[in-house]
Formats: sequence, structure tokens, C-alpha cells
Amino acid sequence: MKREERRQEIINLLVESRAVELDDIAARFGVSKMTIHRDLDDLERAGVLRKVRGGATIDAGTQFESDFRFRELQESDVKRALAETAASLVEPGMTVMINDGSMASVLGDVLCEKKPITIITNNAAIMERARTVSGVTLMGTGGVYSAKFNAYFGIVTEAALSRLRADIAFISAPAASGRLAYHMDEAVVRSKQAMMAASGQKCLVINSRRFGHTALHVLADLAEFDTIISDKPLPPDTAAELDGGGTAVRIAKETTT
Repeated sequence: MKREERRQEIINLLVESRAVELDDIAARFGVSKMTIHRDLDDLERAGVLRKVRGGATIDAGTQFESDFRFRELQESDVKRALAETAASLVEPGMTVMINDGSMASVLGDVLCEKKPITIITNNAAIMERARTVSGVTLMGTGGVYSAKFNAYFGIVTEAALSRLRADIAFISAPAASGRLAYHMDEAVVRSKQAMMAASGQKCLVINSRRFGHTALHVLADLAEFDTIISDKPLPPDTAAELDGGGTAVRIAKETTT
């Protein structure tokens, strides 16, 4: 098997199981552990995975979030449930901001059904799919494109957001602990915060697996959000921190077929 084919197979295994063990994949491909080490090193430098003791993972770390292409393929049912619950906060005629992320891209699809609607986003997946939908006024922020996040960031993005106003902003986060939400990338944090500052309502849409983790940068205090949507009840410590405040919590339910 050629090197590029082997590395693609490693990526496929990560998409399926989220983590791989070095000994297992060395045996699977019939190569030395040193060869697999080099494969993982190169994939880590490309931002595809995070090396851990004895293997690699695509689970987020304090300074790592997996490539958008991985996240787009995972937990589609949860993302759809979160998106549909988030969309229930939107009425036709509203202006909404949607940030980067694979869950947010699903929300973009769902919100297109709320037309007429204005969508402001830096999410390239939403731009690609919504640009031809009749009844959707699509406003892309511009900025510097990031293939890892499949979105636009930087000074141009933030300046554009500062000149706009939305009824509601939908924000996602890869980590939350206590009453704080986190992200590992500074430019991403700034774009999310700019959307929050430019919107009348702020809604955090977050997978329950993200709770109990931190990342390098604090994104926001959870109390800054008018609504938090997750697929399971908030952890007890987080719920206690928010008790008595003005933040509503909604639990998304996956549909059964």
C-alpha cells in the first residue's frame, strides 16, 4: 500500500472510531511503528488529528479541533435535532447570524426553510448551499479562508460583522466547563464574539459531549446567552451556575424513524 493510501485509511478509521492505537494500525498495514509515527506526525502537522500517547484522536483538545471534513461526517442525527430546535427560535423575515462549524452548516440548511430570511455567515458550507435558494438573502462576511474550519476569519470578517445587526446569533463551541464556553483558536473566538455583539439575541448550540472540557481561549460566559440548546440536560455544575439567571435551556430530541 502506498503512503498516501495508508494515510487516507488512517483518516477513514478516525472518522469511524474517533481514535486509533499505534500498535493496531502498524499491524493492520504491516509496517513498522516508526512508519506509523511519521504518518501521524505528518497528519498532525496538517491539522487532521491530534497525537496522544499510543496513538491519535480527532477529539478536541485545548489547542486542537478536528478538521471540518471530519466533523461534517459525525453525529448527523444529533446535529439535525439541535438545528431543528434552534430553528424554532426563528420566524420568517428575521435576520440571523450563523458561525462556523459542521453543526452550524446543518442549521443553515434548516433555516433556509424559514424564508424569507436573511442569513449572515462566515461559514463556507452555508454560503455554498444557500446561495441559490430563493427567498434567502445571503450575506457572506468575507475574510481569510480557513480550510480547517471551512470558514472565513480575521480583520475583514470582524469589521463586516461590526457594521451589521441581526435578530439572533447562533454560536457553537467545542468545549464548555462550569459556566464558561471555550475555543482553541483565537481568530475563531473573535468572529463568534463579534456575532454575539451584533445580535439582539444570542443562542449557544452545543453537543452535550462538549461539556466537561476546556480549550485555550474563553469564548463567553454561558450567562451571556439568552438560550442554550443541547441534546441532553446540562451537567449539574453548569446548571447550578446558571440557576436563577436569565438563560433558557432547551433540550433537542432526536427524531425516530
